[in-house]
Amino acid sequence: MDVQFAVAKISKYASRESGDTLEMVERPHGGISFVLADGQRSGKSAKAISNVVARKAIQLLSEGVRDGAAARAAHDYLYTYRGGKVSSTLNILSADSRSKTFVISRNSDAPVIVYTRSKGLFLLDRPTRSVGVHPVTRPVITEFPIEVGTIIVVYTDGLRHAGSLSGTENYDPMAAMAQFVADNEVSPRVIADKLLADALAMENGRPRDDISVLVASVLPDLGDDTRRLDVHLPLS
Repeated sequence: MDVQFAVAKISKYASRESGDTLEMVERPHGGISFVLADGQRSGKSAKAISNVVARKAIQLLSEGVRDGAAARAAHDYLYTYRGGKVSSTLNILSADSRSKTFVISRNSDAPVIVYTRSKGLFLLDRPTRSVGVHPVTRPVITEFPIEVGTIIVVYTDGLRHAGSLSGTENYDPMAAMAQFVADNEVSPRVIADKLLADALAMENGRPRDDISVLVASVLPDLGDDTRRLDVHLPLS
């Protein structure tokens, strides 16, 4: 199997700093983890919050700490560091090569979209709280096998709230994913870029919140063991 990942993210309109932070780390026992945090407020203050959360989670994951424990520790750190006065969402998406499973850790109102050939399209939307505010906050953990055909979409609130102030209905990432499935579109890059483009269109090109989209897709093994990473960083 070939597990591919793609990310598309953009800052709030007229804001030089995104309040979303995305980090990636290789797991010491095999595999890879992505951490996506969305800090309270926007701009530099939100970036400072999401950076604290993401860095703490990444540090622990790189040391072999389990995803759920890393998420709880990130909460404890932010709660102590800022006295329970600021919050951040936190999502951890891991592909564990030792157990051959995806592990999804959620501390976010935004659901995670999952498609598998056996279960079809469904949401991980069990209620959970953001980190940093309440004394005791635990993530919702979901684990399932890595299988060809699986697609996972993790995103911040800016995606699903796109269009909310334009007089139209909010953007519906689930409906967009249903179309991808119907079209047999499995490329994570195509999916991430299209979700972001659709959301920006509903915002008339001026997003009112930071938007981040992380997509994982499992494709058939092509017999190439090379790992690759592509990054695009536009600078103005």
